[in-house]
Amino acid sequence: MAADAGSALLVFSTLPDAAAARRLARLLLERRLAACVSVLAPCTSVYRWRGAIEEAAEVPLMIKTTAARYPDLEAAIRAEHPYELPEIVAVPVQRGLPGYLDWVAAETAAPPPSSPSPRT
Repeated sequence: MAADAGSALLVFSTLPDAAAARRLARLLLERRLAACVSVLAPCTSVYRWRGAIEEAAEVPLMIKTTAARYPDLEAAIRAEHPYELPEIVAVPVQRGLPGYLDWVAAETAAPPPSSPSPRT
């Protein structure tokens, strides 16, 4: 059965450097909060912060996840992100290749709890 496209999300964030971006990407995958994290090419972000126009080199992330995993994903990004106010923007996926959306759903499904080992 194909996953509902409406349950898939693309979440965008930026990190200050490639090492921090890869570290966060791996953490999100290890915790099954994302099926895939694309670490994009560095860019220059120009933004207003505390009344001043700022410019910073950043590494964007494009995170593929589901709506069900979003709360834990957001909490993990907030806990691990070096910025005081990290960019975390989620965009719902309206359409996509059904097999890919199934894969995103399967990869972000919370693992079943471990059953205790039988005593011998």
